Amino acid sequence: MRIRTITATLAALATVAVIGAGTATPAAAFKACQVTDTGGVDDKGFNQTAWKGVQDAEKELGVETKLLESNAETDYEPNINSFIGENCDIIVTVGFLLGDATQTAAAANPGTKFSIVDYAYDPAIPNVLGQVFATDEAAFLAGYLAAGVSKSGIVGTFGGINIPPVTIFMDGFYHGVQHYNATKGTSVQVLGWDPAAKEGLFTNNFSNLDDGRAFAKNLADEGADIVMPVAGPVGLGSAALAAEMGADALKIIGVDVDQFITDPEHGGVYLTSVEKKMDSTVLAAIKAAMDGTFQGGVVVGTLASGGVGLAPYHDLESAVSAELKAEIEALSKGIIDGTINVKGG
Repeated sequence: MRIRTITATLAALATVAVIGAGTATPAAAFKACQVTDTGGVDDKGFNQTAWKGVQDAEKELGVETKLLESNAETDYEPNINSFIGENCDIIVTVGFLLGDATQTAAAANPGTKFSIVDYAYDPAIPNVLGQVFATDEAAFLAGYLAAGVSKSGIVGTFGGINIPPVTIFMDGFYHGVQHYNATKGTSVQVLGWDPAAKEGLFTNNFSNLDDGRAFAKNLADEGADIVMPVAGPVGLGSAALAAEMGADALKIIGVDVDQFITDPEHGGVYLTSVEKKMDSTVLAAIKAAMDGTFQGGVVVGTLASGGVGLAPYHDLESAVSAELKAEIEALSKGIIDGTINVKGG
């Protein structure tokens, strides 16, 4: 499958086209449907959080909901077409890899509303609302935090696949560490990602927990005592390894959701998580489709909007000094007001 590259900046994608304005649909007659990517709905992260948004719509709005899980990329198109055949009022597709299949279906079915998580089309498609997240903002904070907590002076990251929704986490993490170094005069090293070359460590899947264990073990063997896996359920394997090693030897930074909560078996190893609130944006898209205010284009989750953020430190609260906590708070405010550049430089 060809993966379409996002060529416009998030700011340039702010212009939206309106579809279906003024045509509200009664809840009893409304069906919201979701197609997952290959990580599955029980991934304790990405797909599961988006599905929570659909379930919230069922609870709060009384709509009918339905889910189809994709076991392989070849399932994307038939799953979407199945929901078109069922006359779903909105089809939520989850993940950058569904970009092409969603675009094709939307073009062939202009009367059907779609919302895709982690994809923004340029130019915008009138019947598709993209949901994207400035996760580099929160990951920048996580990188600064990791640099401040690390005892070895080496931290690491790896991804599932080298695509923008993954590497944006890694970019932010890297630049956050560099900001710490510039501020403190330190030389904390980042393993696993080079934002200039756009090259790094990737498992090339979002499902194999053994890969998560192996990649984290390799980074730990190179001296990293904090690792941020950006690979969906793969990262659960990294957390299992950290639990065996002990949090003093290896801490994990989760992604997408607060993994202390979603992975309680290994909760004690999570320093924090870089959250993106897909459930709230999915719920908002469904509400808009119901009340006739649906807009094709893009919605961007940021620190300022509450669409991204850092999870609490939970069991590792004592590992973060009061001074470092205050610095993280100040950095967050600086990112929001524009005085801190998360892109580096």
